[in-house]
Amino acid sequence: MAAVGVAPLLPAVLPATAEAAPSGRPDFPLARDGAAVEVFVDAADDPAVLRAAGDLQADVERVTGSRPHLRRTVPEKAAQLVVVGTLGASPVVDRLVADRRLDVSGVKGRWEASVTQVVDRPLPGVDRALVIAGSDRRGTIYGVYDTSERIGVSPWYWWADVPVVHRDSVTVPAGPLKRYEPSVRYRGVFINDEQNLTTWSHRTQEPDKNIGPRTYERVFELLLRLKANYLWPAMHPYSDFFNKYRENPELADRYGIVVGSSHPEALLRNGVHEWEPWAQEHPNADGSLPVYDYTVNPSVISDYWRARARQNAAYESSWTLGMRGLHDTALETKYATTVAEKVAVMNDIVTDQRRILTEEVGTGAEPQIFIPYKEVLELYNAGVEVPEDVTLIWPDDNHGNMRQLPNEAERARSGGNGIYYHLSYWGRPRSYLWLDTTQLAKLWQELRRVHEHGVDRMWIFNVGDLKSIETGLSFAMDMAWDVDRWGADDVEDFLAEWYGRQFGRRHAPEIAAIRTEYYRLAAERRPEFIDRQMFSVVHHGDEAGRRLAVYDRLLERVRVLGAKLPEAYRDTYFELVEYPVHGAYLMNLKYYWADRNALAVRQGRGAGTNRFADLAEAAHAAEAAITLRYNTEVAGGKWDGIVNPYPSQIPKAPGRPAVTRIARTETSGLGVACEGNETGTARPLSFSSFTRDRRFVDVFNTGFLTVDWTAEASRPWVRLSASGGSLTEQVRVWVEVDWTRVPEGTYEATVTVAGAGQRIEVPLRVVNAGERARDRARGFVEAHGYVSIDAVHTELRVARGGARWRTVRGLGRRTGAVEAVPSTAVPVTGDFAGRAPELRYRVRFTSAGSFPVTVFRLPSLDERGLRRVAVALDDQPATVLSGQAIATGNRGDAWARNVEEGVEKLTATVTVAAPGEHVLRVFMVDAAIAVDQIVVDTGGLPTTYLAPPESFHPRFNPDPGYAPGLDAPVR
Repeated sequence: MAAVGVAPLLPAVLPATAEAAPSGRPDFPLARDGAAVEVFVDAADDPAVLRAAGDLQADVERVTGSRPHLRRTVPEKAAQLVVVGTLGASPVVDRLVADRRLDVSGVKGRWEASVTQVVDRPLPGVDRALVIAGSDRRGTIYGVYDTSERIGVSPWYWWADVPVVHRDSVTVPAGPLKRYEPSVRYRGVFINDEQNLTTWSHRTQEPDKNIGPRTYERVFELLLRLKANYLWPAMHPYSDFFNKYRENPELADRYGIVVGSSHPEALLRNGVHEWEPWAQEHPNADGSLPVYDYTVNPSVISDYWRARARQNAAYESSWTLGMRGLHDTALETKYATTVAEKVAVMNDIVTDQRRILTEEVGTGAEPQIFIPYKEVLELYNAGVEVPEDVTLIWPDDNHGNMRQLPNEAERARSGGNGIYYHLSYWGRPRSYLWLDTTQLAKLWQELRRVHEHGVDRMWIFNVGDLKSIETGLSFAMDMAWDVDRWGADDVEDFLAEWYGRQFGRRHAPEIAAIRTEYYRLAAERRPEFIDRQMFSVVHHGDEAGRRLAVYDRLLERVRVLGAKLPEAYRDTYFELVEYPVHGAYLMNLKYYWADRNALAVRQGRGAGTNRFADLAEAAHAAEAAITLRYNTEVAGGKWDGIVNPYPSQIPKAPGRPAVTRIARTETSGLGVACEGNETGTARPLSFSSFTRDRRFVDVFNTGFLTVDWTAEASRPWVRLSASGGSLTEQVRVWVEVDWTRVPEGTYEATVTVAGAGQRIEVPLRVVNAGERARDRARGFVEAHGYVSIDAVHTELRVARGGARWRTVRGLGRRTGAVEAVPSTAVPVTGDFAGRAPELRYRVRFTSAGSFPVTVFRLPSLDERGLRRVAVALDDQPATVLSGQAIATGNRGDAWARNVEEGVEKLTATVTVAAPGEHVLRVFMVDAAIAVDQIVVDTGGLPTTYLAPPESFHPRFNPDPGYAPGLDAPVR
């Protein structure tokens, strides 16, 4: 089965919820030498199963070019036959079970489970059959799509144009392969803020509609191939509401998809489109139109809900209870102004809705869900009475941090618990709709935490336009099906496996590494959140430039790998790998050059000022060009309108940054600005024998005519990347120290830049502790006035009280973060050294005093609890640091800052009594705290967005000197 672009689902990569038993028997040929085996589905089986069997027909044809015949009756004679059927609905399958020819242990009676097994002589006249049997209709459907994926048809074959490799013959193992019931019962997506999807659908799928049945057919098929079963459909003003076309709910039922509705859409009603016509048809006695306020018009609103319940009673639906305002606005209650009064109103609303469902739908009215989103969470916590059998759907803060999780009483409810989680978001404090930028390790961390708290009834993911979220959605569905499949150390393994299925195993590790670095850079700052002066262009070797250099090297890796792929994979590669990396890079790049432009103005640069303006605008033009390519060239223009960072009706990604140009003057002059200084050279360049850094000096022209310049160091062991020349704009000179020639001790030195009749001195401070000190160092070493530590680089970890710290690879701004687990552990509020799990870091301080220590923790919330961690130095008393525990939904406050930056900086003070070796200690107070970095400011730390580069450590970071930043043309 191995072929380029195909990574079959073999037993070695099966989820824990599946079991493939070696049979020792020959594989089953689905097609051989141009002839495909017939597929049988009993006429008595569910229509959704018959339809899925039709997709198996198409998939075998995609692979082999031969289309199997689909039968509804058993053939009189056949050497081979594929039998697709549901237990209790397929007499043929039931007979095989009764005769003990088909093993359904662990499958029968379970939710959406299946078995795939070859059975010899299953029926009179049939020599051999591949039986795909499900415990229910979706179990059978998932068994069918498993088979399709095993022969090389990706779930994303249509939505991401993943090629299907042709083979004349294709076989599957004899089995049995059992796929047990999923970790989460209802698993699905919310298509939301879908303007781009609407534009694309209207242009390419249904010119007379704004998302209709033809588009939903594609969505339903994708969901089933991803083993999802649930949908909240598009609901905004620019889209047609789902029930506008009666084919939509009928199609959903024919596919086996459960359709629900989002938090403002009670009982499947779309208030954006449907309330106003209803109000006009049901005016008040005085002729005025009723308002959507249950305290004002309860009977009109109740009838409005009842009509939809009656209309959709025959379909497998999910019924949202409660109420919010129209179009995702807050609940309106004119005659209930206090929280207690609003709670009473909400209780009345739920009681009314439950009565409607009982009367119009009956016992089939399940699942019923209650979503305490935004202000409704406050009302729920204040006493809203949600019936026992209703599923509570807990929302995140719209940025991937769960606001609160069920307590013991809520976990015991028969209705269970679910989550509403954002992979894409429109709203405060900033929107991220363009690219898939949530780290999979972050997703893993929160979903593990969710499941550990008993939330396993329903997981809904907000996926925006659906396109561009391919990787994140696939991982989310993988977790929902089998939450135990991936661990803290192997999220990147998912990427390797997933990209292997799209592009072939040969290239999968490199693509996984590229994607991991792409997510890490987005964790520093999502490209949709980029703004002016976010990253420093003067500190830490040009913090922003070094970051862009990483992006630049990543893009080069993308291009090198892309050139190796067969032509058939180029579109898929552009969609899944190249466009996200290139787009994120350019969004960052244009703001970098704009910041350099603004700094150039402050520094009095001449021609170089305009050069930076040109580069900023070129980056924006390049971004527009690759987006145009996506929409007009990729897959022959198939995706026209699907990608747009700047949709007209919803908050946009950062646009074109403003730049300043200066008028040309026929002058020249010499200017110098060195690292650590916005202008001039007042702050010396700092060098340490531990970190062995390189620092920059910008030499620039204050005019437009060429100027000659020279640079000379006062010490023979100071090395310069350039010593002079002619320049029109600017040149960045890198300064290094030849440590083999520097005597031990502390020295002052200068670099003198001369030209245009000027001599400008750049001061240097050089500290050489000697090779012996470097060799003897046992921990992190203070240099340049700070100590910077990646939290995963511990000297020792101490587990206590049944809790511990674990590394989550790929989480946070660096290579990983440490998390206090289990997430259900009881808080530790005292005697930390005796009771709390601990992280220890050995630190060598070269100075003494009281210093701020900042813990960079990854945001997490608990609106019924606290988010705390404690720090101490040596045996000194620990200081408890309290993080933001509540999502305010505001702009500009602590919560907003945390979600924008992806970290929360918590600061305490430690006292270093004397220079030398010390132990910095971090204690868990509340569970599920994740720590990314730790920084101690001993007097030299500048203010920057990122933590400074990690300090020297003989094992973890023996060569910390960092590479130059970006100073190259736009890619």
